[in-house]
Amino acid sequence: MGPILLAFALAALAWVMVVGDLVRRHRPAWHWYVVGYPATACRVLFTWRRVALLNDLSVSRLPARTLVGHLLVKGDPVRPIPPRASFPRATRVGLTVTVRLHAGQTPATYMKAADALVHAWKMHAVRVTSPERGVVLLTAMAGDPLERPGLATAPTELLSALIGALESGGAWVMNLRLVPHWLIAGATRSGKSTLLARLITQLAPQPVALVGIDCKGGMELGLFSGRLSALATCRREAVAILTALVVDMQDRMSACRAAGVRSIWELPDKLRPIPVVVIVDEIAELYLSDGTRESKAEAEQCSTLLLRLAQLGAALGLHLVVAGQRVGSDLGSGVTALRAQLGGRICHRVNDPGTAEMTLGDLNKDAVAVAQAITAQERGVAVCTGPDGGWSRARSHLTSTEEAVSLTRKYAAMTPELTFLTSAFATPEGDSA
Repeated sequence: MGPILLAFALAALAWVMVVGDLVRRHRPAWHWYVVGYPATACRVLFTWRRVALLNDLSVSRLPARTLVGHLLVKGDPVRPIPPRASFPRATRVGLTVTVRLHAGQTPATYMKAADALVHAWKMHAVRVTSPERGVVLLTAMAGDPLERPGLATAPTELLSALIGALESGGAWVMNLRLVPHWLIAGATRSGKSTLLARLITQLAPQPVALVGIDCKGGMELGLFSGRLSALATCRREAVAILTALVVDMQDRMSACRAAGVRSIWELPDKLRPIPVVVIVDEIAELYLSDGTRESKAEAEQCSTLLLRLAQLGAALGLHLVVAGQRVGSDLGSGVTALRAQLGGRICHRVNDPGTAEMTLGDLNKDAVAVAQAITAQERGVAVCTGPDGGWSRARSHLTSTEEAVSLTRKYAAMTPELTFLTSAFATPEGDSA
């Protein structure tokens, strides 16, 4: 019976391993809850004290001292005390641990120890956040949730677009009502154009006007011209469109003032002007100058008009989505001033540290480091900010050019006709178009 039982046990073990591998590949969440989480939770509990000691997360209490007669007697020797950590709580993609900081500690110490926690706990990544004073939340992920981001339900709110998936497993949504203006940075083949295509296809079925500014001759945004109310393919046309939008913005101000309201969203439906989303591809082309007086004047006009739209347009239904391969202060002070008005930030892989710093540096230095770590193989992966001021790694859903063009053609009939933009392209007789 011995050999038979041994063979049976080996067969059962092999069967368990095969089934476990199938579950891990096809149902990773199930595998994590049944196998991965218990093992990792034990690892966290057994290694926490040592990891805290090796990475300067512990503090040492001075020994007690007692005066006996003329003698000073010391008590117990110094003992390092690790910070108090909660029991690991399972999530769909990993686990979280809440840590109470010692007096005088800051979250920066834990951010430096993130890599050590990754190795000690054998996880894919550990993110450090501070939800409240004196508390640090350690979020550990068993794998990269952005390798196969799942599709979530599309938002139904006006001016909301389902872009992709967050590293936490939630939906990545750009809500222009909550964050009216966005800055998107990314090198060639980093996923920036795919994200813009995804944004346009998500806004196409909505009752909004889309305006494109693509100074590369319209090579990118021209594909979606069927759903665009206007498209500028050079800087001269961009100045005309932006000027017309600023004039329309003043008309919207007058309508709100006459009705005694502070935004167009407080106006009755029949009086509310249609929201306009201005998508600018390659912002550097609007600021670069060849040194001639005309070129400098156009660049200054673009800078001033964009800044006015960003400062005043949010309550008036005028929204900016500005994208570029390179965004730096070397383009002029106007870029820095515009950046300050663009509350939403998305940074893909970039070619220079200055662009990542310009995009995320004024919000969170740790986000800059994470953005610079994005590799060329991680197309579509970006660091994005949320309406709560936090940041997260995210990945946009792949929207092919053919799919995006097909959807924009499908909803071409919904393209609003903005007469003030049509007249902006009208040229006197005899002038070149």
